[in-house]
Amino acid sequence: MNLIIRYMKPYARRIAGSMTLKLFGTLSELLIPYILEYMIDQIVPLGDVTRVLLWGSLMVVVAVVCRCLNVSANRHAVGVAADSIRTLRHDMFQKTLNLSGSQFDQFGLPTLTSRMTSDSYNVQDFMVSVQAMGIRSPITLIGGIIITMIMDPVLSGILCILVPILGVVIFLVTRHGIPLYDKVQTSLDRVIRVMRENITGIRVVKALSKESYEKKRFQEANSQLTKDDIHASITMATPGPLMQLTLNIGLTLVVIVGARRVNNGLIQPGVILAFLTYFNMILQSVMGLNRIFMMASKAVASADRIDLILQVPDDQPVLQTEGHEIQTDAHIVFDHVFFSYHKTGEQCLSDIDLSLKQGESLGIIGATGSGKTSIINLLMRFYDCDQGGIYINGRDVRTYGKDELREMFGVVFQNDTIFNDTLFENISFGRHLNDFQVRRAAQAANISDFIDGLDEAYQYKADIKGANLSGGQKQRTLIARAIADHPQILILDDSSSALDYKTDAALRRAIQSDYSESTMIMIAQRVSSIMALDHILVLENGKMIGYGTHEELLKSCPIYLDIYQSQMGEIA
Repeated sequence: MNLIIRYMKPYARRIAGSMTLKLFGTLSELLIPYILEYMIDQIVPLGDVTRVLLWGSLMVVVAVVCRCLNVSANRHAVGVAADSIRTLRHDMFQKTLNLSGSQFDQFGLPTLTSRMTSDSYNVQDFMVSVQAMGIRSPITLIGGIIITMIMDPVLSGILCILVPILGVVIFLVTRHGIPLYDKVQTSLDRVIRVMRENITGIRVVKALSKESYEKKRFQEANSQLTKDDIHASITMATPGPLMQLTLNIGLTLVVIVGARRVNNGLIQPGVILAFLTYFNMILQSVMGLNRIFMMASKAVASADRIDLILQVPDDQPVLQTEGHEIQTDAHIVFDHVFFSYHKTGEQCLSDIDLSLKQGESLGIIGATGSGKTSIINLLMRFYDCDQGGIYINGRDVRTYGKDELREMFGVVFQNDTIFNDTLFENISFGRHLNDFQVRRAAQAANISDFIDGLDEAYQYKADIKGANLSGGQKQRTLIARAIADHPQILILDDSSSALDYKTDAALRRAIQSDYSESTMIMIAQRVSSIMALDHILVLENGKMIGYGTHEELLKSCPIYLDIYQSQMGEIA
């Protein structure tokens, strides 16, 4: 609830204005039955048609004023809720972008998606309801009881007995609502995860004829979500029929007791009619309060899940430069680095020790899971190493702000993304690069001929994830994006796997010629992609088993020699 209050607080004036309108609208609504009772008991018996029309016109005016005030208040409520949630989603999106690698792994993409979407919607729905009904329902309830007590204390006593009973029922049920809806959202996370895995891997699913298996997985997740949702909904819906039954019994008692009091001459017939109207209004207000409490259970559970993301502490603070520098002429230094993703168990990287000068190139090769990408993750500070240090220009990477650090890099990741935008914007990527820079990068990446051959050229719009581009076209577009801004450090993580040998060789020559001032790190599965680089690192199970030039490794590293011979078909 603190999160909801925090995000509605900046709109306190608008909320106050909305609630003021709702207050006067509700008070106007409470006057209508009272005017009706006065007309029936005091005006109609006089037989004065003019006065009847006058008081009837007054009822119409009050009803119109009531409706206008309530409509205006509801519009204000919707606006405040929309603005509050817009700010909330912005903050959550920004927080998600700034999560460290370990924090992102901890939450996972499905739960982050559901908290951004369904959880924020639950909070927004509650914000609207609490403004729209949070004033109307209590005022109608209290005001109705007060007016009925003035009209006839005996009949109002029936209300005074029933309302506390209904309040206890609502309280007891609501206590169980928050954990139930939290469980529903957790089940929803699982459904989203299964859906995302299948949508992302649809080709693999079809290729291996695993549709039935994946349908079963989804059915299990979906059935659990349905089960949890039904349980929560039934529990929270329990007060509705009970309240309806209780209030209908009260309504019956009002009619019976009221009729007897009219026969005894204690009250006028108009009082009973007014009482029935007030009773119905009170019924609606109690149902409204029940709905608010139901939505509050959902909203509080969702708000807690969202706040858990927003309150995650920064586990990668920027350190002071002093005391975290080394004297070196190298551009990049890995100083005996150790790392594990979960900080327990076997190390993913062990004693990585190397350095690169400005403009030098490093190729990294090794089996799947040997730690190649982990080196990149540490260099860009997606994760922090457990031991040792990583330095750029003599400064520990932990002393750089995230923006300052990552602006040094141009990178193509192993599973990188083409966005649903023009090829120009996919290469420029919001960096406000000019036409010359984009075209030069495309030419170096050996993609310019393809783009120029399109009808729209650089304004050609790529589909989501580049579905309308071939694998090689996507990789070359991604390489163009990486080099377009002349980065200090260029990282290519298995970025040529979809390229033929000729295209791969031409691309490497162009990069080395036009972007020779960039220090380059290339992860590759093919020896041919890295054999001409200044240094080559061979990894196995996170350990350096070879480091040197191509010629040196052929002599000193049996595993590298074996890879070379198996791929190139040559005996060194």
